[in-house]
Amino acid sequence: MEEAAEKPQATRFSHETQLEKATPEHGCHVMTGFDTSLESLPDGYFTSSFFIGTMLAAALGLLAGVAGFGYAAPILAVIDADIGPDPNLAWVGLVYTLMLAVFLTLVGRVGDVFGRRWVFAGGSCLGVIGSIICAVAKDIPTLIGGTTVIGIAAATQVSFPIVVGELLPMKYRFYGNALIFIFAIPGSGFGPAVAQGFIQHTNVGWRGIYYLLIAINGTAALFWILFYHPPTFHMKHRSGKVMEYVKTFDYVGAVLFILGLLLFLIGLNWGGSTYPWKSAHVIATIVVGFMLIVAFVLWENFAPASLLKDPLVPMHLFRNGPWVMSTIVLGVGAGMYYAFAIIWPSMVAVLYTNGDPMYASILASLVGLGLLSGEIIGGLLATPLGKTKFQMMFAVLSAGIFFGCVAVCTPDTKALACGLVFMGCFFVGWVENVCLSLTTIALDDQNEIGTGAGVAGSVRAAISTISQTVYVVVLSNRLTSTISSQVPPALVKAGLPASSVVDFLSAITVGTPAAFAAVPGISADITAAGLRTYKVANADAYRTVFLTTIAFSGLALVLSCFVPNVEDRMTDDVAAALHNRNDQNTVGT
Repeated sequence: MEEAAEKPQATRFSHETQLEKATPEHGCHVMTGFDTSLESLPDGYFTSSFFIGTMLAAALGLLAGVAGFGYAAPILAVIDADIGPDPNLAWVGLVYTLMLAVFLTLVGRVGDVFGRRWVFAGGSCLGVIGSIICAVAKDIPTLIGGTTVIGIAAATQVSFPIVVGELLPMKYRFYGNALIFIFAIPGSGFGPAVAQGFIQHTNVGWRGIYYLLIAINGTAALFWILFYHPPTFHMKHRSGKVMEYVKTFDYVGAVLFILGLLLFLIGLNWGGSTYPWKSAHVIATIVVGFMLIVAFVLWENFAPASLLKDPLVPMHLFRNGPWVMSTIVLGVGAGMYYAFAIIWPSMVAVLYTNGDPMYASILASLVGLGLLSGEIIGGLLATPLGKTKFQMMFAVLSAGIFFGCVAVCTPDTKALACGLVFMGCFFVGWVENVCLSLTTIALDDQNEIGTGAGVAGSVRAAISTISQTVYVVVLSNRLTSTISSQVPPALVKAGLPASSVVDFLSAITVGTPAAFAAVPGISADITAAGLRTYKVANADAYRTVFLTTIAFSGLALVLSCFVPNVEDRMTDDVAAALHNRNDQNTVGT
């Protein structure tokens, strides 16, 4: 305590008084919003219970956030068989991604204005509530409701770069994000295997994943409450009262943003699956959603100051070229990854696993493991290697090559396919961590770190949804074409009566020996020939999807040429220092 007292007190930041730096050491950038610097932090700061507890809260929160989707998505069919069937099953996954996309911006902005402690603690508490609802759900609508709450909670939990970015010096942000990503391995990396393990090896079945989420979210909430003490509202605003900011919050912008993005993304997800693309449901939601987004942009830009004192999304962010390029490459890179997050699990189930669900779940985990490996290793190497622009150009090019090469794979090249997919996802993960960190590093005003990271997350989600739509439409159309043109002729040639072809295709969907035995005119040789042709037809359809990724990787490669090099920003400056429960600077406790 005495040693810490000898250290200079860190300057509290506020919107009225900011620490501004524009020295030659910091290059030509004028950056504001720093609370203190590394040399001014008290001794023992990084080993204090406050700092370590906060990092653990962020790590456990991330695990809960990704597992809320990563555990449930691979076993939705099992859940539907238990408490369904329900035609709205797809909404279990959809509401999660929708809530994530919409609330990322709100989480970031609200934290910037009002303080982050209870935003993040509240998010984990919501995670507990949502997990309880899902754990006791007796029907799919209840599960959808619980997942909606989990999705809102996840918007705070995957926003961990805001916390890491504030608390660590600029030069350590890549490292901090990399270390937090390690904790996502059980949720995103081995998510399918963990979920399948609960089904096959426990008495609680699929509900066990939500019991586990209750424990993880509860522990994270406890850590946030006990150890996370960032600047409070009154530290951020030395003058003014909370209600003044509540009254002047951008409610009009928030409504336009939420409704616009929700409708636009719902329309994209509906198209070609729930409804035909030309249906009124799809066209109306996309058009109305897009118009509301346009109205939101116009409101944020041109609303009079008497009506808009504190915009939800400051439009000057989009005049920051380095931030814009980092955000777009983040989104397009994620768009490349989602081709495999969606397609790979079904591909391995059809081509490489022969009906073993546990083995299929292990192979499906390669996508998440590859991504996380790239996020961790890329984050650890980003600062030592430097020249982030060239890192991104190399990583995007490598990911594009590996993804495109998956198109050469067949039902007989399992090892090659697994290796190419893992490496492609590895380099996308590298892009993900570097660009995610850049969305906070590239901000000239570090008071807006939450807003910058939050908007970047929403943009990423929107671009990812567009890419998912493209991949699903391409795969659906190609499967219809390849299966109908290849499988029936092969079955008839093998000796199956033409009238039994439809029954055989239905038996493939069921996948049980009894289903195949019920097909009129079937034999072992016919079954083998039909299944082989079915696998080849699927491989041909998947090949088109993988070739489609070339368009996204080409766009990402061009955009990566404009990602900034940030060596001049790798300083000792700290955006926000933790304080203890008495609002004093944190000491080594």
